[in-house]
Amino acid sequence: MPGLVVFGRRWAIGSDDFVLPGAFELFVRLVWWIGILVLYTVHKGQFNCPGGGLLHSYLLGLLILLASIICALSALVYISMQGTISNPGPRKSLPKILYTRLLLYFPEFIWAVVGAVWVSDNSVQCEKNVINGIIGTVIASWIIIVFTIIGVVIVFDPLGGKKTFYLPDGVSRNLESSQSGQLLYNVKSSATRVWEKRIRLLCCCIVQDDDHRVAFTSIAELFRNYFSDTDLVPSDIAAGLILLHQEQDKMENCPKEPEEVLCHSPSSLVTDDLDVELENAAHYMLFAAAAYGWPYYVYTNPYTALCKLNGDCCRNRPTDSDITGSDRHNFHFGSILKITGLQYRDFIHISFHNKIYEIPFFVALDHKKEAIVVAVRGTLSFEDILTDLSADCEDLTLEEVLENGFVHKGITQAANYIYRKLINDGILNQAFTIAPEYKLVIVGHSLGGGTASILAIMLRNSFPTLRCYAFSPPGGLLSKSLADYTKHFIVSVIVGKDLVARLSMPNMEDLKRRIVRIVANCNRPKYQILLRGCWYEVFGGDPDDFPTELDGRNQDALTQPLLAEESLMVHRSPSYNALEEESQLNSPPQYPHLYLPGKIIHIVEEGSSRRLCSSDIKYTARWSNETVFSSILISPKMITDHMPDVVLKALNSLSQEHGSCLSC
Repeated sequence: MPGLVVFGRRWAIGSDDFVLPGAFELFVRLVWWIGILVLYTVHKGQFNCPGGGLLHSYLLGLLILLASIICALSALVYISMQGTISNPGPRKSLPKILYTRLLLYFPEFIWAVVGAVWVSDNSVQCEKNVINGIIGTVIASWIIIVFTIIGVVIVFDPLGGKKTFYLPDGVSRNLESSQSGQLLYNVKSSATRVWEKRIRLLCCCIVQDDDHRVAFTSIAELFRNYFSDTDLVPSDIAAGLILLHQEQDKMENCPKEPEEVLCHSPSSLVTDDLDVELENAAHYMLFAAAAYGWPYYVYTNPYTALCKLNGDCCRNRPTDSDITGSDRHNFHFGSILKITGLQYRDFIHISFHNKIYEIPFFVALDHKKEAIVVAVRGTLSFEDILTDLSADCEDLTLEEVLENGFVHKGITQAANYIYRKLINDGILNQAFTIAPEYKLVIVGHSLGGGTASILAIMLRNSFPTLRCYAFSPPGGLLSKSLADYTKHFIVSVIVGKDLVARLSMPNMEDLKRRIVRIVANCNRPKYQILLRGCWYEVFGGDPDDFPTELDGRNQDALTQPLLAEESLMVHRSPSYNALEEESQLNSPPQYPHLYLPGKIIHIVEEGSSRRLCSSDIKYTARWSNETVFSSILISPKMITDHMPDVVLKALNSLSQEHGSCLSC
C-alpha cells in the first residue's frame, strides 16, 4: 500500500505482498535445487549415453539458473518484509529486484523448452531415473510459469496505466474549466466501463436484456464511486479486517458499565410481547425458508433429501394454472410441502419465475395461525444478486408519512412486481374468497425480507391488519420516516453479527474509513498481521495488541486524520484521481442513510464463541433499534449468522425454551 508501480503502471498488489508467496516459492526452489544437485552428483561421470552431453549441460545450466532465482527470491522476500503497511520507504528498491526476478523467467522458459525437447527425443538412451528427474523438472518449470501468468492476470489493474488522469501541476483544479472537466469525465467513464465489463463477465451465463444493461451500468457506477477514493490493494483490506476484528473482540471483552447493563432490562409487558413475536417468527420462518425450494431442503438434509424428493417427484404435481416458472421435476414444490408441512390444496399460487427485479414467491393458507401467507424468496441466483446491488434510492410517497421516503431501488422494483401479480392477477382476491376471515401475513428472508417489507407498505392501506416478518433483511432499505412508519406492522429478526442486516452504503463507507485508519496507523508489517490473524481466526486465543500511532493520543487528536491515513484518502492512483471532490461539496448524498424496517428483534448467543463450530449454543433475544446496526461488525460468523437455517435454529431454540418455561 499504495499499489506497486512497475512498468509504468499501477498493479493491484503492494510492495509488501511478496513475503508469503515469495517464501513459498523460495522453499520450492530450494528443494528443487537440492534435488537437481543430488541427481547431478549421483550420476556425475555417467553422461556418456546417447544425448548425455546435452543432459550434462542442461543440469549444469539448471543449477546455475535455480541458484540465481533463489538469490533473487531471497532478496525480494527480505526487502518485502521491511517497513510497515503505511511506510513503504524501506521497500523502495523492491521494483529493481522484481525486474531482475522477472528477467530470469526468460532463461527459465528457454530451459523448460529445451528440457521438453530433450525428454521427447526418442534417441536419448540414458538411465530411467535421470529421464524421470528431467521430466519432473520440466513439469515443475511449466507449472511455475503458468501460475506466474495467472498471478499477473489477477493483479493486473485495467486502469493502472491511465497516467493521463493525473492533473498536471500547472493546471488549476477548477472543475468548471474544460480541461479538468474532460479529465473528470474520462476518469468516471473509464472506471465505469471497467466495472461494467467485470459484471458482464460474471453474469455471462444469464440472458441479458435492457433491464440487465441498465442494472449493469448502475452497479458499475456504485462500485466505481466506492473504490474511487482510496489506494488499497486486496491484502490491505484483508489486514484491515483482521485488525478490526481483533480490536472489536478486545472491546467486547471489556466489562460493561452498570448503567449500560441496566438499560437493557425489559419490563414484563415488553417481555411478553417479545415472547409472542418470537413464537410467531419461529412459525413463519418455515415459510420464508421454504421459499428457497429444493436448494434449502437439500442443504439442511444432505443425506436424505434427494431420496425423499425422488420418491415424491411424481406425486401431487400441480397443474399449469397453479404454478409459474420452471419446476421440471417437481423438486421445488415437493421441498416446499415437506418444509412447511402443508397440503397441496393449501397453496393458492406458486411462482418460480426469476428475472432481475422479478423474484419467486408463493401464497398459501396457514390454518394453524389462520393466515394467508405470502412468502418471498431470498437471494439464490445471479438475477437476485443484481437486484440486491441495484442500490440507488427512489422515492416512495405515502399519505400517512409526512415527508417523502426513500427506498432501495432494486428491492422496490421486486416488490412492485409481486404487488402487480397479487392485485392485478387476483391472487389475493382468490385467497380471501376461500378464507375471508384470515389475516394477511407477508414473510421473507434476506432479499425476500426486504421485498416483503416494501410489499407490506404497499398493501397496508388495503389490508390494515396486515403483518410482516422480515428475517435478516438488508440494512439499507428504508429512510427514517418510513422505518418509523413500519414499526406498527413489521417485525425484523436479526441474528448475531449478520452482515446483510448492517449492509448499506453509509455503513460500507464507514467500514472503508475504519479499514484505512487502522491499516495506515498499524506499526507492524503486513505479513505479521496476516499470519497472526489467521492463527487467531483458526485457533483462537487473546487478540493481538498491535501497536499503532493511535496509542497515546488524546480524544481531541483522535478526530484528526494522521499523515498516513490522509495520504491514502487524498493521494489517488492513476486510475482513481481526486478530481470530483469539489463537485460534491454542495450536492446531496447519492446514498442517504437507510434503515431496517419495523421493530427489530436482535438474537445473540449467550457467552458466544467466535469459532464457526460450537456445540450446545444458547440464544437470547431482545428488542433493539436501528442504531445498533449502524456499523458493520467483523466476525467469522458475519456470513453464517445470515443463513436461513441458522435463523430458524435460533428461533426454534428460543421458542422451545419459552415453551418449557411455561410448562414449568
